[in-house]
Amino acid sequence: MSKPQRFKNLGDLPPEVFDPARLAAVAASGLMDSAPEEVFDDLAGLAASMTGAPFAFVTVLDARSSFWKSAVGMGKPPDEKRYTPAEESPCHLIVAGDAPLIVDDAANDPRLDGLAAIGELGVRAWAGHPVHGPGGEVLGALCVADTVPRAWSAGQVRALGVLARAVSSEIALRDAVGRMRRQMADLRAFTEMSTALARTLQESLLPPVLTSPPGVDAAARYVPAGDGTTVLGDFYDLFPASASRWCAILGDVSGHGVEAAKVTALARYTVRADAPRHISATKVLDQLNTALLAQHVSAHQFLTAICAIFRIDGAGVTGVLCTAGHPSALLRRTDGSVEEVRSAGAILGVFPDAGLKNVRFTLEPGEVLLLYTDGVTEARPPASPGLFGDQRLHDLLASCADLDAQAVVDRVTRTVLDFCREAPGDDIAILALRIPPAP
Repeated sequence: MSKPQRFKNLGDLPPEVFDPARLAAVAASGLMDSAPEEVFDDLAGLAASMTGAPFAFVTVLDARSSFWKSAVGMGKPPDEKRYTPAEESPCHLIVAGDAPLIVDDAANDPRLDGLAAIGELGVRAWAGHPVHGPGGEVLGALCVADTVPRAWSAGQVRALGVLARAVSSEIALRDAVGRMRRQMADLRAFTEMSTALARTLQESLLPPVLTSPPGVDAAARYVPAGDGTTVLGDFYDLFPASASRWCAILGDVSGHGVEAAKVTALARYTVRADAPRHISATKVLDQLNTALLAQHVSAHQFLTAICAIFRIDGAGVTGVLCTAGHPSALLRRTDGSVEEVRSAGAILGVFPDAGLKNVRFTLEPGEVLLLYTDGVTEARPPASPGLFGDQRLHDLLASCADLDAQAVVDRVTRTVLDFCREAPGDDIAILALRIPPAP
């Protein structure tokens, strides 16, 4: 069996590598030949942590070389070691295809056979997602590598894609700032660009489509604070944890910007990875707490969360719920009464033992379980000390007779925003689960 064709020189590379618009975008990014920076090292480090890989790189490819903007797991390589000829780096394959490249065993994959960048590091498994410039050009890749063959899980591949988009968003945000400095008169355009970038990054941390469990009506809503130009940390998710169990998670990360987004990404994908292994919401949040502590999240940046693990039980739902420094869940019964559902538990990412406990709950036909962040109860009108408050929310939920989950979420959102009389001062995230009444 003959070996696959190898590249002899730069001229043999795919034409996409030499596309003038792409090369201009690489030059405009200012990343080639630049010093390491904390934000890219942090994102690469998060990629390594979330995939368990010993190496992670943010690479940029011009017409001659693949350049390590970040190289986690390599110590502090000298400048000359941060360059690899373009034809010897897997990065040119991602540039050519503008698509992820996932390799479980490089020794059996002809695409990587003989590449110096693979052989010199002893790489056997490699996974990369494209990093884009503001105009959509492929600048390079966020990639992870291992020295042993391994099967990258779907969750790890998704997480790598989210972080690659975060790298792209950082690059785009820098471009936007540069344009602002050069064009101070165009402040409105810059604000709109920043808003779009922030919303894109925030939306990448939320499920694109909320899937309802069989026999359960589910709906969710996220409302950014202020004018939406700052990425904050509220998130929610709902997904099948096994053939018989579902997991609902809603959380609130302190702080804002890329740092909050990194914690949000870690939280969501850690829960996605761990929930299939546990029937206890406490176990899921305890594993998340361990992951946050391992990332050395500062005491000023923590996470509150509420997690429910449940299964369909006849015409209703039974499950366990755990709160970690988070507002209580509210359960609206068919008679209109509203119960608080919460358990003991401290904020996550600060204490080795958060004191988490499970509490059981049931949902019968016609009943609603509402999860929400404190942006709901702490909403206030301009220049007023009065909060929306717990009692107002209880009364509002009690009034939601015969409303489906989407209508409940819409009514709560509309009422809170009307109470604020302008954009809320904090993010708002709401998730509702309802069992439709028997026909």
